[in-house]
Amino acid sequence: MLVKWIRCTVVDRRGFERGQRKWAGLPGEPGFRGQGGGWSRGRPGVAHVFAFWESRAFYDSFMARSHDRLAAAQSGTFKDAQARLFDHRFDVKTGFEPRFTDADLLRVALCRVREERAEHFVLMQEKVWNPAMAGSPGMVRGLFGEAPGHGYLVLSMWQSSAEHGKYRTERVERLALRAQTEADIAALTGDIVELEPSWTV
Repeated sequence: MLVKWIRCTVVDRRGFERGQRKWAGLPGEPGFRGQGGGWSRGRPGVAHVFAFWESRAFYDSFMARSHDRLAAAQSGTFKDAQARLFDHRFDVKTGFEPRFTDADLLRVALCRVREERAEHFVLMQEKVWNPAMAGSPGMVRGLFGEAPGHGYLVLSMWQSSAEHGKYRTERVERLALRAQTEADIAALTGDIVELEPSWTV
Protein backbone atom coordinates (compact mmCIF):
# COMPACT_ATOMS: atom_id res chain seq x y z
CA MET A 1 0.00 0.00 0.00
CA LEU A 2 1.13 3.53 -0.78
CA VAL A 3 0.59 6.35 1.72
CA LYS A 4 0.52 10.00 0.68
CA TRP A 5 0.98 12.66 3.35
CA ILE A 6 0.11 16.27 2.53
CA ARG A 7 0.62 19.25 4.82
CA CYS A 8 -0.28 22.82 3.98
CA THR A 9 -1.01 26.20 5.57
CA VAL A 10 -4.59 27.23 4.87
CA VAL A 11 -5.26 30.88 4.01
CA ASP A 12 -8.99 30.59 3.22
CA ARG A 13 -10.49 28.13 5.68
CA ARG A 14 -14.04 28.10 4.33
CA GLY A 15 -12.87 27.74 0.74
CA PHE A 16 -10.44 24.99 1.71
CA GLU A 17 -13.11 23.00 3.58
CA ARG A 18 -15.54 23.40 0.69
CA GLY A 19 -12.85 22.12 -1.69
CA GLN A 20 -12.06 19.25 0.66
CA ARG A 21 -15.57 17.90 0.12
CA LYS A 22 -14.91 17.62 -3.63
CA TRP A 23 -12.56 14.72 -2.89
CA ALA A 24 -15.69 12.64 -2.26
CA GLY A 25 -15.27 11.59 -5.93
CA LEU A 26 -12.20 9.50 -5.04
CA PRO A 27 -13.90 6.16 -4.25
CA GLY A 28 -14.56 5.63 -7.97
CA GLU A 29 -10.81 5.70 -8.67
CA PRO A 30 -9.13 2.31 -9.29
CA GLY A 31 -6.82 1.38 -6.44
CA PHE A 32 -8.05 4.07 -4.03
CA ARG A 33 -8.28 2.80 -0.43
CA GLY A 34 -9.23 5.81 1.70
CA GLN A 35 -8.45 9.39 2.68
CA GLY A 36 -8.81 11.49 5.81
CA GLY A 37 -7.20 14.26 7.78
CA GLY A 38 -7.76 17.33 9.87
CA TRP A 39 -6.24 20.34 11.58
CA SER A 40 -2.96 20.52 13.44
CA ARG A 41 -3.54 20.92 17.14
CA GLY A 42 -0.41 22.99 17.75
CA ARG A 43 -0.07 25.02 14.55
CA PRO A 44 -3.05 27.24 13.69
CA GLY A 45 -4.17 26.98 10.07
CA VAL A 46 -2.05 23.91 9.26
CA ALA A 47 -3.97 21.03 7.63
CA HIS A 48 -2.84 17.43 7.18
CA VAL A 49 -4.35 14.98 4.70
CA PHE A 50 -3.49 11.27 4.37
CA ALA A 51 -4.43 9.28 1.27
CA PHE A 52 -4.02 5.53 0.78
CA TRP A 53 -3.60 3.67 -2.52
CA GLU A 54 -3.18 0.01 -3.32
CA SER A 55 0.02 0.64 -5.27
CA ARG A 56 2.23 3.26 -6.85
CA ALA A 57 0.89 2.34 -10.31
CA PHE A 58 -2.72 3.11 -9.33
CA TYR A 59 -1.62 6.36 -7.70
CA ASP A 60 0.42 7.48 -10.74
CA SER A 61 -2.51 6.74 -13.02
CA PHE A 62 -4.83 8.85 -10.82
CA MET A 63 -2.32 11.74 -10.77
CA ALA A 64 -2.09 11.67 -14.56
CA ARG A 65 -5.87 11.61 -15.08
CA SER A 66 -8.15 12.97 -12.37
CA HIS A 67 -6.06 14.70 -9.73
CA ASP A 68 -5.93 18.20 -11.21
CA ARG A 69 -9.68 18.32 -11.79
CA LEU A 70 -10.42 17.41 -8.16
CA ALA A 71 -7.69 19.68 -6.78
CA ALA A 72 -8.90 22.73 -8.74
CA ALA A 73 -11.62 23.39 -6.16
CA GLN A 74 -8.97 24.17 -3.53
CA SER A 75 -6.77 26.33 -5.72
CA GLY A 76 -5.71 29.51 -3.89
CA THR A 77 -7.00 28.38 -0.47
CA PHE A 78 -3.61 27.25 0.89
CA LYS A 79 0.16 27.83 0.63
CA ASP A 80 3.40 26.03 1.53
CA ALA A 81 2.07 22.63 0.49
CA GLN A 82 4.34 19.64 1.10
CA ALA A 83 3.55 16.14 -0.10
CA ARG A 84 5.47 12.91 0.42
CA LEU A 85 4.90 9.30 -0.54
CA PHE A 86 5.67 6.31 1.68
CA ASP A 87 5.49 2.56 1.09
CA HIS A 88 3.67 0.72 3.86
CA ARG A 89 6.23 -1.50 5.62
CA PHE A 90 4.23 -2.92 8.53
CA ASP A 91 1.29 -2.25 10.81
CA VAL A 92 1.42 -0.86 14.31
CA LYS A 93 -0.96 -3.21 16.09
CA THR A 94 -2.63 -5.47 13.49
CA GLY A 95 -4.68 -5.22 10.36
CA PHE A 96 -4.27 -1.54 9.45
CA GLU A 97 -7.13 -0.17 7.39
CA PRO A 98 -7.42 3.41 6.15
CA ARG A 99 -10.51 4.13 8.25
CA PHE A 100 -10.90 7.33 10.24
CA THR A 101 -14.39 7.02 11.71
CA ASP A 102 -13.45 5.44 15.06
CA ALA A 103 -10.59 7.82 15.99
CA ASP A 104 -10.53 11.46 17.09
CA LEU A 105 -6.82 12.05 16.95
CA LEU A 106 -3.96 11.13 14.66
CA ARG A 107 -0.29 11.34 15.59
CA VAL A 108 2.16 11.66 12.73
CA ALA A 109 5.95 11.47 13.00
CA LEU A 110 8.30 11.97 10.05
CA CYS A 111 11.80 10.70 10.72
CA ARG A 112 14.93 11.14 8.66
CA VAL A 113 17.30 8.42 9.78
CA ARG A 114 21.08 8.24 9.51
CA GLU A 115 21.96 5.86 6.71
CA GLU A 116 24.14 3.56 8.79
CA ARG A 117 21.42 3.37 11.49
CA ALA A 118 18.44 2.65 9.22
CA GLU A 119 18.40 -1.09 9.88
CA HIS A 120 18.59 -0.56 13.65
CA PHE A 121 15.83 2.08 13.52
CA VAL A 122 13.43 -0.24 11.68
CA LEU A 123 14.21 -3.09 14.09
CA MET A 124 13.51 -0.84 17.11
CA GLN A 125 10.19 0.20 15.58
CA GLU A 126 9.22 -3.46 15.40
CA LYS A 127 10.63 -4.63 18.73
CA VAL A 128 10.25 -1.62 21.06
CA TRP A 129 7.87 1.06 19.79
CA ASN A 130 5.26 -1.14 18.14
CA PRO A 131 4.46 -3.37 21.13
CA ALA A 132 4.35 -0.32 23.43
CA MET A 133 1.93 1.57 21.19
CA ALA A 134 -0.16 -1.50 20.41
CA GLY A 135 -0.55 -2.19 24.12
CA SER A 136 -1.67 1.35 24.94
CA PRO A 137 -5.36 1.78 25.79
CA GLY A 138 -7.05 4.04 23.27
CA MET A 139 -4.62 3.37 20.41
CA VAL A 140 -6.84 2.24 17.53
CA ARG A 141 -4.41 1.39 14.69
CA GLY A 142 -1.29 2.62 12.97
CA LEU A 143 1.34 1.99 10.34
CA PHE A 144 5.02 2.38 9.62
CA GLY A 145 6.03 3.55 6.14
CA GLU A 146 9.29 4.14 4.28
CA ALA A 147 10.33 6.64 1.62
CA PRO A 148 13.51 6.66 -0.50
CA GLY A 149 16.44 8.37 1.19
CA HIS A 150 15.88 6.91 4.68
CA GLY A 151 12.67 8.77 5.40
CA TYR A 152 10.08 7.07 7.60
CA LEU A 153 6.51 7.77 8.59
CA VAL A 154 4.91 6.59 11.82
CA LEU A 155 1.17 7.09 11.88
CA SER A 156 -1.03 6.24 14.86
CA MET A 157 -4.74 6.80 15.43
CA TRP A 158 -6.14 7.36 18.92
CA GLN A 159 -9.63 7.39 20.42
CA SER A 160 -8.95 10.60 22.33
CA SER A 161 -6.25 13.08 23.27
CA ALA A 162 -6.50 11.93 26.91
CA GLU A 163 -5.50 8.38 25.91
CA HIS A 164 -2.63 9.64 23.74
CA GLY A 165 -1.51 11.94 26.56
CA LYS A 166 -1.29 9.03 29.01
CA TYR A 167 0.89 7.06 26.57
CA ARG A 168 3.20 10.04 26.08
CA THR A 169 3.79 10.88 29.73
CA GLU A 170 4.22 7.31 30.88
CA ARG A 171 6.26 5.75 28.17
CA VAL A 172 8.00 7.85 25.59
CA GLU A 173 11.16 8.90 27.40
CA ARG A 174 11.86 5.42 28.69
CA LEU A 175 11.22 3.84 25.28
CA ALA A 176 13.44 6.36 23.49
CA LEU A 177 16.37 5.43 25.73
CA ARG A 178 15.80 1.73 25.21
CA ALA A 179 15.55 2.10 21.43
CA GLN A 180 18.55 4.49 21.21
CA THR A 181 16.32 6.74 19.15
CA GLU A 182 18.64 9.76 19.36
CA ALA A 183 21.48 7.85 17.75
CA ASP A 184 19.26 6.74 14.85
CA ILE A 185 17.41 9.92 13.93
CA ALA A 186 18.94 12.83 12.04
CA ALA A 187 15.71 14.86 11.99
CA LEU A 188 12.24 14.41 13.40
CA THR A 189 9.10 16.41 12.78
CA GLY A 190 5.68 15.50 13.99
CA ASP A 191 2.22 16.76 14.69
CA ILE A 192 -1.01 15.91 16.44
CA VAL A 193 -3.97 16.11 14.08
CA GLU A 194 -7.57 16.60 15.23
CA LEU A 195 -9.48 14.53 12.68
CA GLU A 196 -12.20 16.31 10.73
CA PRO A 197 -15.00 13.79 10.00
CA SER A 198 -16.20 15.67 6.88
CA TRP A 199 -12.76 15.11 5.22
CA THR A 200 -13.02 11.33 5.40
CA VAL A 201 -13.51 9.68 2.02
